[in-house]
Amino acid sequence: MELVEQAMVRRARLRIGLLVGLAIGGLLLTAGGISYAVLVRSQDAQIQRELAWGTSHATIAGPPACSWIFQYDGVRVDTGVNPPPPGFPLSAALRTVADTGDAEVDTVTRNGTTYHVRTEARGGGIVVQAVFDARFQLSDRRHLLLAFALAATVGLLVAVLTGALVGRRAVAPLAEALTRQRRFIADASHELRTPIAQVHIRAQVMARRARTGGSAANLDDLDRLIGGTRRLGEIVDDLLLSAQLAAAPADRRTDPPVDLTALVGATVAAEAERAAERRITLAVDMPTGPLPVPGVESALRRVAGELLANALAHTPPGGRIDVSLRAAGDYAEFVVADTGDGFDQADARRIFDRFHRGAGAGEHRFGLGLALLQEVVTSHRGTIEAEGRPHQGAVFTVRLPATRPPRPTERISGIRRLRARQLVGR
Repeated sequence: MELVEQAMVRRARLRIGLLVGLAIGGLLLTAGGISYAVLVRSQDAQIQRELAWGTSHATIAGPPACSWIFQYDGVRVDTGVNPPPPGFPLSAALRTVADTGDAEVDTVTRNGTTYHVRTEARGGGIVVQAVFDARFQLSDRRHLLLAFALAATVGLLVAVLTGALVGRRAVAPLAEALTRQRRFIADASHELRTPIAQVHIRAQVMARRARTGGSAANLDDLDRLIGGTRRLGEIVDDLLLSAQLAAAPADRRTDPPVDLTALVGATVAAEAERAAERRITLAVDMPTGPLPVPGVESALRRVAGELLANALAHTPPGGRIDVSLRAAGDYAEFVVADTGDGFDQADARRIFDRFHRGAGAGEHRFGLGLALLQEVVTSHRGTIEAEGRPHQGAVFTVRLPATRPPRPTERISGIRRLRARQLVGR
């Protein structure tokens, strides 16, 4: 379907764009992290060199605005000519070093900045304390982070655009291949319909002639030929319908609302003779008024016909099939329930696989079958569900959005054994 294919293409583009974005984003993050780590390491090394110089020479190596030297002789502290920041010098550190003689390194955060402090004993009972204000280094780090954030944002935008471009170009062949596949199916179906129809008509003509003057063997062969051409035509119709449903919305014509009441009634009536031959009872419950839904009439007719044909094919003689149609809020609900072979509920999803044929299919026609039904229903924004138990029958429920909330209408119900050509539900 077109929607499924578009979703596949979008997912592929998204994945490629995401991978490209993650790769570029990872490179930016790695480069920024390395740059920041190198800057911090170099600044810390520079600060420690400044402190070591100050304590060993008792003088300021850096700018006066960010460095201070204090000397303690055991009695008083010499703060120098450069006024110290509030809270300095660290008197406790001076006394501790004076008592132990071991150098002490501290980091103090106050006054909106970070101070690195080194306290070290010198000869003559003098203790020197060097203080370094790292506000400029911290500012450099913040500027680097801001610049990195801006670069990362721009880089990610570029990565997203690059990823989208790369994804579009990478996925373009896939989208083109899907389009070509749909076009091939549609073209092949159109080309095959005419010769198959001609063969089918000629076989019917030969069968009519054989009934008047031919042998029974020839008549049986012609009947088998007619059945084979009919099944081929059904397969081609399924392929063509699938291609039409997969067409882009711009390529699909707008159809008038389809009256499900009339469509289901006609479908049941068309199967009346077959049901009568197999002695199968049909129970019909439908509204008498119209139940319109938006969609393609031929496609919805295939849904109703396939569900009823599937029920007839799997219901033994003397069985029962319940067909109901009702309005359920903004949806129309179409249900076909039978007392036939049924299936394991664990296989409920598999029966909608393409070309799947369950056990006991017998001469039931092969092709896209229930898979096409699911494709038709989902393309009409509806749902189809299957419930069953082995040898206890199956229930298929189709829900389609209604054109407008239908008004309550009188319902018509009937349970009867159908005779040949009897119209049910009238």
